[in-house]
Amino acid sequence: MPQSFNATMFLKNLTSSPGVYRMYDVSGTVIYVGKAKDLKKRVSSYFRKNLPNIKTQALVSHIANIDVTLTHSETEALILENDYIKRYQPRYNVLLRDDKSYPFIFLSQHQHPRLAYHRGPQREKGQYFGPYPNGGAVRESLHLMQKLFPIRQCDDLYYKARSRPCLQYQLKRCSAPCVGKVSDDEYQEQVKLATLFLKGKDQQVIASLVAKMEQAATEQRYEAAAQFRDQIMALRRVAEQQQVSSSHGNLDVIGVHYGSGIACFHLLFIREGKIFGSRSYYPTVPAETELAEVLRAFMLQFYLNTEVHRALPQEILISEPYEELEELTSVLFEALGKKVVVKTSVRGDRAGYLRLAQTNATNAVNTKLSHRNTVEQRFLLLEETLELSKSIARMECFDISHTMGESTVASCVVFNREGPQKSEYRHYNIKGITPGDDYAAMKQALERRFDKITDDSRIPDIVFIDGGLGQLRMAQEVVNQKFNGHDNPPLLIGVAKGESRKPGLETLIFGDSEESFSLPDDSEALHLIQHIRDESHRFAITGHRNRRQKTRNTSSLESIPGVGPKRRKALLQYLGGLQEVKGASVSELAKVPGISPEMAQTIHDALRG
Repeated sequence: MPQSFNATMFLKNLTSSPGVYRMYDVSGTVIYVGKAKDLKKRVSSYFRKNLPNIKTQALVSHIANIDVTLTHSETEALILENDYIKRYQPRYNVLLRDDKSYPFIFLSQHQHPRLAYHRGPQREKGQYFGPYPNGGAVRESLHLMQKLFPIRQCDDLYYKARSRPCLQYQLKRCSAPCVGKVSDDEYQEQVKLATLFLKGKDQQVIASLVAKMEQAATEQRYEAAAQFRDQIMALRRVAEQQQVSSSHGNLDVIGVHYGSGIACFHLLFIREGKIFGSRSYYPTVPAETELAEVLRAFMLQFYLNTEVHRALPQEILISEPYEELEELTSVLFEALGKKVVVKTSVRGDRAGYLRLAQTNATNAVNTKLSHRNTVEQRFLLLEETLELSKSIARMECFDISHTMGESTVASCVVFNREGPQKSEYRHYNIKGITPGDDYAAMKQALERRFDKITDDSRIPDIVFIDGGLGQLRMAQEVVNQKFNGHDNPPLLIGVAKGESRKPGLETLIFGDSEESFSLPDDSEALHLIQHIRDESHRFAITGHRNRRQKTRNTSSLESIPGVGPKRRKALLQYLGGLQEVKGASVSELAKVPGISPEMAQTIHDALRG
């Protein structure tokens, strides 16, 4: 790879066809991806004498090589550009990390259909309603549906195993079709009403229930009429809360605010005139990037990300003018086969949606800027308190969590001058130590964290150890060993809780001198230390609980060679459970279908250690 790029020679042989170009630095890393209707004209613009944009100047200064891929049209170039950005994550491109699929409410195709939370590929037969912006919105809707329509939400295995009604039937949140407490026709009628409700046809549902109530009253079935009345009242209350528009349709409404290097796209998911929920997106924006590029990058990366199983709406409203609207619609049609209308100027209800989305986007950016300023102020005070000769760019904190020595997990959380960097958090599953030995656990975590120290390693300026002097000494020993001969080892500080373990009474201990000191409980520097300590504690507990649950959910039979799912199932069913299998003799094990005497001996020996 050449150290300096010969732009003149490259441009001399470059074609004027449409295509995609990739720019590389000296290490061969892709640093920018772009598309062009005319490659020669577009790439030439980077090598003019007077580049007006600081970001472009920085990009060009790092170019060591350029690679191009030709396409038949500009639309193909847009699709390919998006694929390359997703693959390479170039540092000078606006990047949207939107890798989570969107959840739906799923109504199964079953004799007695169930309502369920669904995320991912829609392989199972049935109806899918959504998408919802997050799992919380789906669970809230399912909870509401239980109160309105007595349809089961349990999975099919639980449904098949029932011999008597469960608690949901007692709470009048399920009609118990599993044990025949409701006829198939009555259950299907409730499923039909629930389907209409999820499609936004509230008034049709209410009208149908009113007719049923009147018929029940005429036939003197007063108890049934009262049930319909209660259902109607509940539906009307919900409809009043949810109805936000007299018009119907599927919309994505996008409010945009960009300031001080932070961009927020606040989306309202509107389906059939109702707001399903909202969600804010914060793409990574390189310094000095113009709004037009941020808008273009977000729209393409968001709507061309087919891996997240997002349903494309009929209409997209966006608060900022967007130059390539027609291009976007043609790309979506070519890539996804769906027609969509993108608008920036609307009236009536749609204008109200845009104002709402814009207000939320602006508020989100202002809140982030306020938080950033607060964190920056706390960093400055911490530097002053610790009398450091250089500024703090990165801090890490380690904590240990276990239950009586079981499933020990160490956490490492990372803060920089913008606050927590959750993408860099790490869990370390601790193995091969005496259960409950926190010193050994801390040693193993630090050894793994600083196993390979290179110039490119993200070395923290400060490492906080959530614990007393013993754990701090162990950590300092590891750091001294790993950073022997290194110019800038991290500063270690222990955070020991006070006698009553109340916030504000912490004792701080320097790892090198073991000098202890305290800070006033109203000190912003102390609040920053408490924040990173509490975050490491929370993250350690979460990792420990997940590991412990996984361990407890794993049968000890799974670790025995030769015992697969079929044999495991046969053993448990024939003998009546895991404890019975553990207590069985070799001859009893050999009586299980599919278990030979040799396998029975292997199982017997394995379960007894």
